Amino acid sequence: FSPKLHQQLGIFLPLIAVNCAILGVTLFLVERNYTLIESTVYGFGSGIGWFLAITAMAAIRYRLRYSNVPVSLRGLGITMILTGLLSMSFMAFSGINL
Repeated sequence: FSPKLHQQLGIFLPLIAVNCAILGVTLFLVERNYTLIESTVYGFGSGIGWFLAITAMAAIRYRLRYSNVPVSLRGLGITMILTGLLSMSFMAFSGINL
């Protein structure tokens, strides 16, 4: 939302996001008192889950690039709809408790 800040930090934003995710997982594991083995399994599971989610998102976005999306939904609009639908589909793995 701040073009000047985005211009200055643009190249570092993915790195900042990854660092925040790693710190978040670390704090989550410490809070739950996981052992080394549990933490390792959780880390691998999280990595595999992230890989599946990002691969599904990329595959769907690739197909959407060549489909007839209404003009008003192109870009951010269809991305938000896609993200919401994927989020709801992954909620099925944990049971839907809204």
